[in-house]
Amino acid sequence: MAAATTRRVLPGFGLSLGFTLAYLSLIVLVPLAAVFIKSATLSASEFWAIVSTPRVVATYKLSFGASLLAAAINVVFGVLLAWSLVRYTFPGKKLVDALVDLPFALPTAVAGISLTALYAKNGWLGQYLEPLGIKVAFTPLGVLVALIFIGLPFVVRTVQPVLEDLDVEFEEAAASLGATRWQTIRRVVLPTLLPAILTGFALAFARAVGEYGSVIFIAGNLPMISEITPLIIITKLEQYDYVGATAVAAVMLVFSFILLLLINALQAWTRRSARRLA
Repeated sequence: MAAATTRRVLPGFGLSLGFTLAYLSLIVLVPLAAVFIKSATLSASEFWAIVSTPRVVATYKLSFGASLLAAAINVVFGVLLAWSLVRYTFPGKKLVDALVDLPFALPTAVAGISLTALYAKNGWLGQYLEPLGIKVAFTPLGVLVALIFIGLPFVVRTVQPVLEDLDVEFEEAAASLGATRWQTIRRVVLPTLLPAILTGFALAFARAVGEYGSVIFIAGNLPMISEITPLIIITKLEQYDYVGATAVAAVMLVFSFILLLLINALQAWTRRSARRLA
């Protein structure tokens, strides 16, 4: 008997793969490769002299440090928010659920201006915080607040569908077997949520590293204090220092790739561990 042929809606594997690779190359690979090719016109000493100046190093520390911290904070509060939206019913739940997506729809410049107006010295919150010695606007703390604002939806929207698929009966079964709340979270809930949490963390971090519009207003852009790496890249471009801008951008790309690869490896490890436990 002749083998039955499977009719596919899309064209053959070769054509589909070729179109996918061509599209991916034009949209992603070619622009990224251009950054490294432009940077390659510099000698090793010239490249190092550009990317290791104290002002540039200070921007690395602020951009990557604030992005990591903002992503970690969003993991904690994003999971709590997703849990509340999935497991509880309360007045205004639909409104809260809609507000989670506001940073997605809000133009970044509008977000930056709003946060600055809120936390400035004479702002709604700033006027009460500054007498307490807490200065948010035009400080690294302001950068952190802006990155938390724009990164929260990535964690919530990544964890929320997984929580919706997690049956409550598993938690009830654990409780009936004598497990405490912490044991239920640690052995039942967390192993299921961990890959989604790590994905949300990676997305929030990646968005925060490259964020520009919402940060420049509240940061104040003070060199060595509140200046972020994307801003120094823009500054170099405005000065027609294209090689210097691409050199700094290349460093950002390398660090971002390394961190995202580590997070992806950790995700794969958690998935394998979950399968073994299952």
